[in-house]
Amino acid sequence: NNKKQSVPVRVIRGHKCDDSYSKKVYIYDGLYKVTGYWDEKGVSGFKVFKYRLKRLRGQDNLTSQTQHLLGFICLGFQCLAKLALCMFTLYEEKFLEFNKNCLGFKYINSIKVAKNVSIPPDAPGCNCRGKCTNPRSCSCAQLNGGDFPYVSRDGGRLFEAKDVVFECGPNCGCGPECVNRTSQQGLKYQLEVYRTKEKGWAVRSLDFIPSGAPVCEYVGILRKNDELEDISENDYIFEIDCWHTMKGIGGRERRLGDVSLPMSNLVDEVDERTLESEPEPEFCIDASSFGNVARFINHSCDPNLFVQCILSSHHDVRLARIVLFAADDIPRMQELTYDYNYAIDSVIGTDGKTKQLPCFCGTSECRKRLY
Repeated sequence: NNKKQSVPVRVIRGHKCDDSYSKKVYIYDGLYKVTGYWDEKGVSGFKVFKYRLKRLRGQDNLTSQTQHLLGFICLGFQCLAKLALCMFTLYEEKFLEFNKNCLGFKYINSIKVAKNVSIPPDAPGCNCRGKCTNPRSCSCAQLNGGDFPYVSRDGGRLFEAKDVVFECGPNCGCGPECVNRTSQQGLKYQLEVYRTKEKGWAVRSLDFIPSGAPVCEYVGILRKNDELEDISENDYIFEIDCWHTMKGIGGRERRLGDVSLPMSNLVDEVDERTLESEPEPEFCIDASSFGNVARFINHSCDPNLFVQCILSSHHDVRLARIVLFAADDIPRMQELTYDYNYAIDSVIGTDGKTKQLPCFCGTSECRKRLY
């Protein structure tokens, strides 16, 4: 069937590894075309089918990476040998098996909340039934400026980046298939974590991703910024700066589609003047010890993903969900990236000196430094 329909197959190679519980480790080796097949008698006398495979062009050369990874795994990290297949063919339910002792973090698929952070009560919902279809009668659509932010195509697509998107929540009458719950439906695309030469781990999709489609949410532990230790040494902090972006605070780039926030649903009694006086975001998502696939997505000065703040269960923009959407049509096997949006010379080390990190995105828009 693969040969007749010209559909490529994924190849996973097994290699010996004495430290592995199975004495083998399995590495994803890319996409191959079936060029021929035949049958012959096997060693036990039964008919065996065999196939001739040809590797598709334009893929990364994995030979050196395989050797490097095998050396890394066989140096005593037995748990990595068991889970190597999950690293290279990332399906969320398999990745949940990752052990914190292996890679320094534990995989989760939803936000964890620090003990000293309070989440607002569920916001009032719309009275729609089944699916939200009429923006004039849907209170959630009214919060989005009088229309739904998503178009009903390919499971829901965001037609433009907004200050903030109000999705239907727990108190809404619509069901889980409502288009205004698009970002709440989990991973829709098969994402692959792989190793790069200069940037470390990276993520790409095994599927085509259409423009405006949600790719994944950035999850970790929801914390207060001022209680983080050694923030300059933590590369997995995502500041929730939605309010600052909406108001252009701190030189942040404004977006179209300004909305007025229902301030009554904030966890604390905070007015807009207080929020505008804060120079830095109050909360962040820390994915250093708990996180998901989003923590492996690299920076690019010309990215193919954009960051979107989303409010669903409550309306406190300081605690908004962070979801990554496709900025353009993304072909299969292309690395996924978003702009980390660091200001140059903004990161200060523990010694009080400005830290610098070169950028290896390789695009024509590259600023040469990440920060």
